[in-house]
Amino acid sequence: MRVLIVGAGSAGSVLAERLSAEEGVQVTVLEVGPGPDDPRVAAQIQDALRLPIGAASSVVHRYRAALTDDPVRHAHIMRGAVVGGSGAVNGGYFCRALPTDVDAWEIPGWAWDDVLPHFRAIETDLDFDTPVHGTDGPITVRRVPEFDGCTAVFVQAARDAGFGWVEDLNGATVDRPVPSGVGAVPLNIDGGTRVGPGGAYLAPAAGRPNLNVLTGTRVLRLEFSGTRVSGVVCVGPDGPVTLSADRVVLCAGAIETARLLQLSGVGPQRVLRAAGVETHLDLPVGVDTIDHPEWVLPVSWPPTHGVPPLEAVLTTDDGIEIRPYTVGFEAMMTGGRHDPTDQPHLGVTLMRPQSRGRVSITSADPDAAPLIEYRYDSAPGDVDRLRAGTQLASELAGSTVQSDSSWATSQHLCGTAKMGEVVDERCRVFGVDNLWVVDGSILPDIPSRGPHATIVMAGHRAAEFVSATR
Repeated sequence: MRVLIVGAGSAGSVLAERLSAEEGVQVTVLEVGPGPDDPRVAAQIQDALRLPIGAASSVVHRYRAALTDDPVRHAHIMRGAVVGGSGAVNGGYFCRALPTDVDAWEIPGWAWDDVLPHFRAIETDLDFDTPVHGTDGPITVRRVPEFDGCTAVFVQAARDAGFGWVEDLNGATVDRPVPSGVGAVPLNIDGGTRVGPGGAYLAPAAGRPNLNVLTGTRVLRLEFSGTRVSGVVCVGPDGPVTLSADRVVLCAGAIETARLLQLSGVGPQRVLRAAGVETHLDLPVGVDTIDHPEWVLPVSWPPTHGVPPLEAVLTTDDGIEIRPYTVGFEAMMTGGRHDPTDQPHLGVTLMRPQSRGRVSITSADPDAAPLIEYRYDSAPGDVDRLRAGTQLASELAGSTVQSDSSWATSQHLCGTAKMGEVVDERCRVFGVDNLWVVDGSILPDIPSRGPHATIVMAGHRAAEFVSATR
């Protein structure tokens, strides 16, 4: 059986390793970005103390997006374009979805009891050896044992304000939920190096004769034969090529998976018609997308040197997560600390938002940028809760607050091809015989934590659905 996986990101890397472990399965992974042997890559993605997402980065795609409608506020959002995907360029935050998040999906086969074994299988937690934690998975998880600098100041301010200490943010069970409070972030960082899915899963499997990773290869559209996808049209280092397969799995991330489906005629008919694309399947791709809106509050706390960008968070009962970022944005991205105005800041983030956005193609041209609209201000209750969270953050920071807060995003876009709407509970696209989606696109709702660990879990969970033996 030949399997084509489009995207070597957080889910695709895990899926490729698991499927290629099966006898009789030939796996080809198509990745638009460079591989780990590219000399530009290692220096950018191995250092977990910075985020290689600035304008000079060669391992990300940058997209222009509208955060709000009235007034329109634009921002650039970044997605990893490298083997390992966004998991190779993020801050190492590896918090799981909560049991209440997963059970609220009400998707057969995706209850908490179904996914917990997969959360355990992907990790080795070096701090906790309990039934909810993994002890022999490829991804190392640990927490900063002691804080100093701005993180220590923030944690102490939260404790002084009456918030309790949360021992384990990944320790929730159905019967024992994690309380609100301040706690150390589970990080997939070991010795200052990211331990992402690309390095932890795909790299060790790279020598298998039945696994082929084609980097620098961009997929333009799916090839249909009736209701069956027969392969993909792509452009690689040697020019255009059409690759055929028995099974095709889209793991290109919430933006690129949605764009590829729509360019191939799978999406809302009104969007496709306006873009000049013939409709194969009228499905709600790119509709009601979800992300975590964030307000940024600059503070004059001293930056913390030689540590990850985020070491601890405060969570509240009303769904706010306050993040004390250890350095300024420029220092996060470049490692440079020369600008005295580039200071630490607090991120006030709404983790259970009601606002919904959309991702739409505007042309049949695959080079045309997609339209990304977050519509964060479309739910008045969200704005009220962000305002209240910012007031709390200001009280914790006191006189160190430098200016008013500003709109931002957590860069956690999910739900562009939701389970139950675009794909079934086994991640198969409705109406297509051999097409799956396995990445953040399929999440029915965004988790109450950053989604990276949940997306990695989904890649591990979905392998049995794509498998030839199931």
